[in-house]
Amino acid sequence: MEVVIVMDCADPVSLAGFWAAALGYERGPLHEPYVSLTDPRGRNPTMLLQRVPEPKSGKNRVHPDLRVADMDAEVARVTGLGARVVRGPFVDNGWLTTVLTDPQGNEFCLIVPPEKEE
Repeated sequence: MEVVIVMDCADPVSLAGFWAAALGYERGPLHEPYVSLTDPRGRNPTMLLQRVPEPKSGKNRVHPDLRVADMDAEVARVTGLGARVVRGPFVDNGWLTTVLTDPQGNEFCLIVPPEKEE
C-alpha cells in the first residue's frame, strides 16, 4: 500500500511551484488533470495536485501539517513563497501551530513539536 495525498485546485501548474518549494519536493509534468510532487528522499507521501472545475468552498477536511523546528523562519519562508497566515502562532496541546493557506486558498499548518521531557 502507498499513501498519496491529493489536493484539489484550480490551477495545478501554478500551485506546483509553491508546494515543491515548500516541501522540498520534485515536480513532475502536467498529466491532465494532475501534477505530481515527490519527495526526492523517498520518505514522505507523493502529493498530487488535481485540477477541478469547482471553486474551493469552506475549510479543507484534510490538510497537511508540516512539522518544523523554527516557526518564525518557516512562516517567513512559506509566506515568501506565497502562503498567507490565517491564524497564529498559537499553542495547541503543547504544539506551537500556525494555520496558513497556499496561494489558492488550501489550508495547511506549520507545527513545532513540544520539547521532549528528559
